[in-house]
Amino acid sequence: MNEQTAISREQLEYSQGAKDFLARKPQLFIGGEWVESSHGKTLAVEDPSCGREVARIVDASTDDVDRAVAAARSAFDDGRWSDLPPMKREATIHRLADLIQREAELLAELEAIDNGKPKTMAQAVDVNGAVSMLHYHAGWASKIGGEMIEPANAPRGVFHSYTRREPVGVAAQIVPWNFPLLMAVQKIAPALAAGCTLVLKPAEQTSLTALKLADLVAEAGFPAGAVNIVTGLGETAGDRLVRHPDVDKVAFTGSTEVGKIINRTATDSLKRVTLELGGKSPVIVLPDVDPAAAAGGAANAIFFNAGQVCVAGSRLYAHRDVFDRLIEGIAETAPAWAPRPSLDPQARMGPLVSHEQFERVMGYIEAGKKDGASVAMGGDAAPSNGGYYVNPTVMVDVNPSMSVVQEEIFGPVVVAQRFDDLDDVAKQANDTLYGLGAGVWTRDVGAFHKLAARIKSGTVWGNCHSMLDSALPFGGYKQSGIGRELGSEGVKAYTELKTVILQL
Repeated sequence: MNEQTAISREQLEYSQGAKDFLARKPQLFIGGEWVESSHGKTLAVEDPSCGREVARIVDASTDDVDRAVAAARSAFDDGRWSDLPPMKREATIHRLADLIQREAELLAELEAIDNGKPKTMAQAVDVNGAVSMLHYHAGWASKIGGEMIEPANAPRGVFHSYTRREPVGVAAQIVPWNFPLLMAVQKIAPALAAGCTLVLKPAEQTSLTALKLADLVAEAGFPAGAVNIVTGLGETAGDRLVRHPDVDKVAFTGSTEVGKIINRTATDSLKRVTLELGGKSPVIVLPDVDPAAAAGGAANAIFFNAGQVCVAGSRLYAHRDVFDRLIEGIAETAPAWAPRPSLDPQARMGPLVSHEQFERVMGYIEAGKKDGASVAMGGDAAPSNGGYYVNPTVMVDVNPSMSVVQEEIFGPVVVAQRFDDLDDVAKQANDTLYGLGAGVWTRDVGAFHKLAARIKSGTVWGNCHSMLDSALPFGGYKQSGIGRELGSEGVKAYTELKTVILQL
């Protein structure tokens, strides 16, 4: 990080709106109201750009979680939300989207302060994405339905049979720290469209925008208990949510390790489960593309959001004919990705979310070096004023057995390898426990579709990476998850399918 980059936090003052929000008393949003915790315990909120505490949030107790679930259960069982005419649900969700748009500036700033991502990116990607996602899912509220089906073994006209989709009930939704607002909305939007009520638990590291979202939920006119938001630790508040007998469905985005625990716990009561978990996504560059053009795409695939993306392109496979030029091209992008404080208007990449994540990423880099990998770019921490900055890193001379190749680092670190042909690279791309996303850069449409059919991942991109859309289902193969979010599949995940048969 050069001298211009090392901007102190004092030079980047918070807005008055952010200061006022950070000074609020820690509370929980339960039953449509801000309430006190049962035990008064709190957690620190840290700004990763400077490593300083800036606010506190409630560390919810199991009693707090029980109150939130009870509020959601009541709102569902008495039909306060689930029995509303679909067009009224649709209008309320649209209204929430409009309120988020109104508060876009503040929400982006809070996300930047809390998570470390550049404010400009938070507004363009996270806030705008949340608005779009709510508008899209709002339309589904009036379009969920079943179908008439003729029985296969009965004469026509003897039975009237059909299916109907009904809301699954109370949903427990646990979201990660890398896209706090966007992931929260990605969870609540389809649930609300389907008629479910919910309890949302944001990550303890990044709860600010979820709490601001609660303000907007109240203003939008959702009935009390439809949306409840509790902050706290995963091992206490999150665990209680997953185990609660009145929760019908669990939706979790986060690490594969935690996802396995949640899946085992939810299985005891056969809760419906959607899991979007880890990834180690390959980016494949075929020899027919311009290496300079592909270099920009490969860099964005791993350095966007400081590599803290479940589908980050963390394994780079380049044909040996273009490998060296591609690595050179990525190295040339380094100045543009130099980490800066999140409120710096020039920032393209901010700090990592926490000291814990900083230590994790630096630990993987050191492990890679010890295993024999070479650092072609970066590989070190950037100078800072207490923040958690890691320079964009490219590692070469790696082999499939190394931890940096097999394990999810969740930082701005890519491992680059050569390949010879489609069979070779398909085998290497699939040599992982994960299967969330993959990117292929090529002008050869036939080669792209051959690879798309052979790569075991939930999404395959061509000449782009991490392109997500509300209408397109998203989820993983193998240990990258269970089920799908977004699109019609994401809405159906919050419904139960009922068959109705009447003998005439």
